[in-house]
Amino acid sequence: MSYDPTFEEQQLLADTIQHRRTRMSPREMLAGLLADVGLLATCVGLALACGIGSFPLLPALLSMLVLVIASRVSFDTPFGFTSLTQVAFVPLLFALPAPLVPPAVAVALVLGRLPEALAGSVAPSRLLAAVGNSWFAVGPALVFAVSGTPARHAGAGLLILALLAELAADFTVSCLRFAIARGAGLAMQLRETWVYVIDAALSGVGLVIAQNVRSEPAVVLAIVPLLGLFGVLARERRQRLESLLELNRAYHGTALVLGDVIEADDGYTGEHCKSVVALAVEVGEAMGLNANQLRNLEFAALLHDVGKITLPKEIVNKPGPLDAREWDLVKTHTIEGQRMLQRVGGFMQEVGQVVRSHHERWDGGGYPDGLAGTQIPLEARIITCCDSWNAMRTDRAYRAALAHDVALTELLACTGTQFDPDVVAALQPIVSQEEGDAQALVARGAQRSQLLSGLAQPAIAVQQS
Repeated sequence: MSYDPTFEEQQLLADTIQHRRTRMSPREMLAGLLADVGLLATCVGLALACGIGSFPLLPALLSMLVLVIASRVSFDTPFGFTSLTQVAFVPLLFALPAPLVPPAVAVALVLGRLPEALAGSVAPSRLLAAVGNSWFAVGPALVFAVSGTPARHAGAGLLILALLAELAADFTVSCLRFAIARGAGLAMQLRETWVYVIDAALSGVGLVIAQNVRSEPAVVLAIVPLLGLFGVLARERRQRLESLLELNRAYHGTALVLGDVIEADDGYTGEHCKSVVALAVEVGEAMGLNANQLRNLEFAALLHDVGKITLPKEIVNKPGPLDAREWDLVKTHTIEGQRMLQRVGGFMQEVGQVVRSHHERWDGGGYPDGLAGTQIPLEARIITCCDSWNAMRTDRAYRAALAHDVALTELLACTGTQFDPDVVAALQPIVSQEEGDAQALVARGAQRSQLLSGLAQPAIAVQQS
């Protein structure tokens, strides 16, 4: 994950961070217990099948000490963090019999997180997750146990097989844990496999140290300065990510304030915007928009009429038709809305472009730029359709709400001219479920408004996982 995570990654990061100090949820507890019980059963099975035998204590203890230090050097990811454990794990493989490696790793990872638990920055129950994080050690332990060859005597082929087994065990168990605990899909988790490049890159350094760890145990301490350097880089990266999340929360908060301003300025416009949010997001989800597009759609739907606060109220609420001068003035609200959001900055600039284009028409006859077809941002095409539907189905200053069948007939009649046919096709089954009264959309709008407010909730620091 880069310094510029996608909105979906930001949401996962914020969620991960927010839960760091909270107790594990029942689903997280279940995932952790399953991982821990499975690890324990595997370790017992390995010990019974292969035996343990004798081993020199000092190399093992020093390797475990460095592993504890390495576990504290972590880089944040949407599902938790990745630590530089590989550089100390490989020497531990050479220092211990295979059946003892996974439990030794589990002890080291728990010790690495213990200071945070004692300080209160991590909920003590989350130490359970540290044990489950030890599954990466099971793959190599199985390879060396089944082959009957200790790691220190293994050739290049067996070492590569052990590394592949390590990555496979870690990825498989992580996928299962996050699917149970957080409902994470495989596609999203596959995007986080870059963390395994770190393990592969550090394996060579660990191997050089490991070859001498039994004869010269202190050699493993040479890794500590390298870990210190990476610790500084990890801390700087964490600060930048936290600053990015805080900045985006500020953008969200600004959008919500503007939404409140719209509602305070004109009650109908505020309720109308919330209702359009609810409907637009349903359509966007039906059309398969990605997380960034849904974010832009959601906020643009909320703020699509923000430019109207610059217009005289007697024009906005005029009960009769507008004259040419008044109509020209009303048309400026899209440009004014974009100008206001442009000044906010960040992703609100993208939202501003959608706001500018929400009165463009599929046939090119809209305003302010005369865009046509797919030149119009998809989010704006969705808002155009949902905005018009909501306007037809609610009372306006100049007319009463249209009946459902009348509004639907008008919607279909304007398909291909005013509206994108694909958007209408997604909207029609949604509005067909409406009951006779138009309050259904208003209620959904209130629910969506609560969801928008939730996006601005504060979140801090990093989840142990």
